[in-house]
Amino acid sequence: MDPHLLRTFVAVARLGSFSAAAGELGYTQSAVSQQIAALEHDLGATLFLRRPVRTTDAGARLLEHAGPILLRLGAARADVARLSGPPTAAVVLQVTPLAALDAPALAAAGRSMPRVALTVGVAARDAVAAAVATGGADLGLLDGVTAPSDPLPLPDAGPLTTRTVAEEPVVVALAAGHPLAGRRSVRLADLADARWLDAPAIATPLPQLRALARAEGFRPGLTYTGSDRSTLLALVAAGAGLALLPASAAADGSAAVPAVGVAEPRLVHRTELVHGSLTAAARAFVAAWGH
Repeated sequence: MDPHLLRTFVAVARLGSFSAAAGELGYTQSAVSQQIAALEHDLGATLFLRRPVRTTDAGARLLEHAGPILLRLGAARADVARLSGPPTAAVVLQVTPLAALDAPALAAAGRSMPRVALTVGVAARDAVAAAVATGGADLGLLDGVTAPSDPLPLPDAGPLTTRTVAEEPVVVALAAGHPLAGRRSVRLADLADARWLDAPAIATPLPQLRALARAEGFRPGLTYTGSDRSTLLALVAAGAGLALLPASAAADGSAAVPAVGVAEPRLVHRTELVHGSLTAAARAFVAAWGH
């Protein structure tokens, strides 16, 4: 399957328009139509219905495969480039919003390597993993909630090395007037009927909550697409919904909100360092950073 055709297919499916995909990819609309026709001929299946443009059942299934396929191709290209390309004097670190970042140690490592340009950025979990896999970042700090013996879930992006940096308890953050505000702990499944704050870029995503609790429910009370911790806590304090957070995040300074421990299932909030093949500069930086 030609990856160029697959990328064009993903763009049309995402944008719902041949002309919009052509504008984004720098092709003519005719070229996009020809590429989709070539892919449909190769697969022996119709992938799109026209007017309006939408995927067929076959197209929807291909779309499920397309993201991981393209991510793995990008990861392979980046891995080869890191191992065979010229040495660089730059290190890019991508961090998720609630990752346990030891800022003093990071700054000290940067000062010890004055010839290395260090860039730190913040992004959502999937974006950090994809950036590390495809060469957009040398290192990633990812956070998430999991069972004590389980790794954090990562997208299928090829061989990535992970290392635990920090772990801490998780809590359910809630408004001061909530009936559970005085409790010491609660079973997560008992909160399946509560209203939750849907903030997948920073709090535990609702589908993962259902999987952890092994229960349906966990309805969104409000959706927050940002990644600012103070805004998240302000929304929780205002009663917009509950959020499963690391204990340190719920007790974050003046924006602190009441929090209840999770008795069942056993869960931890973990931060992991993630990387692929390291450049010489990235390897030296990790050693200086103490990770």
